[in-house]
Amino acid sequence: MKKTEQHKHQPATHQARGGLSRIHAAVAGLGAMVLQFVSATGQISVFFATTLGQMVQRPFYLRLMLRQLREIGYNSLPVVGLTALFTGMVLALQSYTGFARFNAESAIANVVVLSMVRELGPVLAGLMVAGRVGAAMAAELGTMRVTEQIDALQTLSTNPYRYLIVPRIVAGVLALPPLVLVADVIGVMGGWIVAVYKLGFNSGAYLITTVNIVTFEDVFSGLVKAAVFGFIITGMGCYHGFNSGRGAQGVGAATTRAVVSASILILVFDYVLTEAFFAK
Repeated sequence: MKKTEQHKHQPATHQARGGLSRIHAAVAGLGAMVLQFVSATGQISVFFATTLGQMVQRPFYLRLMLRQLREIGYNSLPVVGLTALFTGMVLALQSYTGFARFNAESAIANVVVLSMVRELGPVLAGLMVAGRVGAAMAAELGTMRVTEQIDALQTLSTNPYRYLIVPRIVAGVLALPPLVLVADVIGVMGGWIVAVYKLGFNSGAYLITTVNIVTFEDVFSGLVKAAVFGFIITGMGCYHGFNSGRGAQGVGAATTRAVVSASILILVFDYVLTEAFFAK
């Protein structure tokens, strides 16, 4: 009888131990994720604090900053312009499809210009630049880390933060607002093209409505978002490239993390800034 009772209790005991082990593994995994997040946040904070401290110290590498301004701003114009153009065109077409059900076609100009200036212009331009410039920065700095060029700069008494990071971040903050302003104009022009030449709107009335509805606050909020997005894109690209792992695999992983993290932060800060500007 005692052996039979022991055999009956053994499966229950094994099940309880299995349940406890699964709970323990889940808690351990959650704890590891929290520790990894806290560690990454601390490393990023130290990186940006060091970079901001180096921004106010000499020497200032103006030529490097101008080169990055050309790379981030001027060379990104084609892809950002095409994105904004077709976004404005699609927005006008879709707005007409929806508003025609309520006889509110006259609001298309308002929707196009406010959507482009407040949200779509900064966000789409930021995402396109993140894919183009953020990845390139991470790959470039990651390759320099792998080939020990960053260590060589330190050997030559050149601060790598001041020489490599500061010009890129300053150029990103300065280049994104004009780029977004151009994207806004192109996007509104795309909406005007569809409204006038496809939907039959009066050109003068459409333009007058567009100019009357937009305010300084609308444009200013979009430009502030652009500057913040420029800081995020270049900051994430430089951080992940500067701290890249060894070998080609490390550089590839740094490039991927730079684009993904910049894209997520752009969407997060887009909501935060919209809340700050327009929440009542």
